[in-house]
Amino acid sequence: MRTRSGFRAGLTAALAAVLALGAAGCDPSVTEPDAPPSAAGNVNQQLGELTVAAAGSMKGYSRSRFPHWRDTGKNCDVRDTVLQRDGEGIKLSGCNVVGGRWESVYDGVVLTDPSDVDIDHIVPLANAWRSGADEWEDSKRGDFANDQTRPQLIAVSLRSNRAKGDQDPSQWKPANRSYWCQYAADWVTVKHYWRLTVTSAEKAALTDMLEGCTWASKP
Repeated sequence: MRTRSGFRAGLTAALAAVLALGAAGCDPSVTEPDAPPSAAGNVNQQLGELTVAAAGSMKGYSRSRFPHWRDTGKNCDVRDTVLQRDGEGIKLSGCNVVGGRWESVYDGVVLTDPSDVDIDHIVPLANAWRSGADEWEDSKRGDFANDQTRPQLIAVSLRSNRAKGDQDPSQWKPANRSYWCQYAADWVTVKHYWRLTVTSAEKAALTDMLEGCTWASKP
């Protein structure tokens, strides 16, 4: 396992995490997250392709319309999968994560109790609802809420996740400014794949966050 300094470590660590899950009795079919953009131009192109629209209504919204967390083994689920992927020194009971160490990239807080760790949806469920997910079937919303292929799920401190709520980057940004490039890139990647809209303020904030970002040091 590894300490998170960005969203992802190398492919070797990710494959090791998958093997560890399989050995613990969890679902071994966890998909490998996409690699980060090889150049800032890639994510900027995706940002330019997003549809700009006013935020939709919250009418009919409920977190239950985004079924999560899906089971991945006996007494464990996608939350356990992300906790194991994003932590180090993981302790398991079966395939349920009961201990370890996590560094929250949003605020730099180090956590050692899994109950203090939140699994954040990079693009919040309520934001997705306002951005087009209100028109999806619940099964598709479940795919979105449990998406481990895009950089949509991340282990962070409970405090930072609560502060973020359902706000977009024009309303909230991680306290850790060194994570802004990755956060903006991940937000764009998720919205682009799921064909969700952005507001004009949201797009402007993402543009500002991505300005001057370099990816040479990214894995």
